[in-house]
Amino acid sequence: MDVEICTDPGRLDRERIFRWLSKESYWARGRSRVKVDRGIEQSLNFGAYLDGEQVGYARLVTDEVEFAWLCDVFVDAGARGRGVGKALLAAVRETLVPLGLRRVMLATADAHGLYGQFGFRPLADSDRFMELRSDDGAPAPGSSGADADTGVASTDG
Repeated sequence: MDVEICTDPGRLDRERIFRWLSKESYWARGRSRVKVDRGIEQSLNFGAYLDGEQVGYARLVTDEVEFAWLCDVFVDAGARGRGVGKALLAAVRETLVPLGLRRVMLATADAHGLYGQFGFRPLADSDRFMELRSDDGAPAPGSSGADADTGVASTDG
């Protein structure tokens, strides 16, 4: 069986992607459907299919000039070990080459070997990179404190 990769967002099984990310992934557990849909709409998406059924997903967030962030790479448990992840990453690389981006980044806790096969390596100058996180429950600087999905500000009392 050949893995088919398609970048048509209309073909994506959004309910399946939502379940994979919000319930089965370690990095996006609990992510809302609104956020999953917004992520799809604002990204270049890669769906992986076996016999017409979606079995994998990855997305790129990019300015298409200098930088891209590869994220939400997921292969269904029943399709793992069948080359789906490799097919997704090969398609991502093929898409990136003509853009001539200076840097493509990702984060992984457990797939360093797989990503390494496609040229990814640990940050050479990790001490030069910083991050602004808002996952500690505090609103991000400049935000209203409103929930991004509902627009409702939370209160502690």
